[in-house]
Amino acid sequence: MSVRENLEYIKKTVKTAARECARAPETIKLVAVSKNQPLEKITEALECGHRLFGENRVQEALSHWRDLKSRTPGLLLHLIGPLQTNKVKEAVALFDMIETLDREKLARALSKEMKKQNRPIPCLIQVNTGHEEQKAGIPPDQLPAFLNFCRTECHLDIRGLMCIPPVDDPPALHFAFLKKLASENGLEELSMGMSADYEKAIPLGATYIRVGTALFGQRP
Repeated sequence: MSVRENLEYIKKTVKTAARECARAPETIKLVAVSKNQPLEKITEALECGHRLFGENRVQEALSHWRDLKSRTPGLLLHLIGPLQTNKVKEAVALFDMIETLDREKLARALSKEMKKQNRPIPCLIQVNTGHEEQKAGIPPDQLPAFLNFCRTECHLDIRGLMCIPPVDDPPALHFAFLKKLASENGLEELSMGMSADYEKAIPLGATYIRVGTALFGQRP
C-alpha cells in the first residue's frame, strides 16, 4: 500500500482503539519514524498533511530535514534515538523534542546548549523498563532522583516518559509499568508503542506512538 493508504489505516486504527477505551483520539499523536526512509516517502507523508516525525540519528535527521523544515510550516521533529553529548548542539538546533534523555551528563549538556541557543525544547526521560544492559534508559528506581535533578539543577522542561520494551516480553506489561511511573511522578506524556504494538499502548495511556514500517513500509 502507499504511504497515504497506510497513514489513513493507522489513523482509523488509532481512532478505534481510543474509542474502545474512552479516550479522545486527538490525545494520541503519531510520530512518523522516518529513519532510513527515502525522501520520496517522507515527501508523500508531508503531502498528506502529516507534520510530526521522529528520527534516530542526528546526522541522518540533518540530511532529511534541514531544508525541508525551513520550508514546511508546522513541522515538528522528535529525536527518538540515543543522543551523544557531542551532537547536542545540532540536536537542540534541529529537534522540537528530545525523547531519549537518560543520564546526568546529557541533561547538563542539553541545559547548557538550550540556554546558549535560547531554545528551551521539551524532553522525555527514557526509562529502561526491562533492565537491559545493552539498552539506553534510566533504571526505573533512579527515575525520581533523575527527574528532580533535570528539573531543579538543569531547569529542563520534562514532559513525560518514553520506553522501548524488550523484544521477547509482552509489551503491555512495560506500557502499564511506564504509565504507573508517570503517574507516581506527576508526568503526563507517554511515548510508547511502535508499528507492531501501538494498539496495545493506547489503552495504557500512550500520548505518542512511534510508527515507522507500518507507515512507510520496510526500510531499504
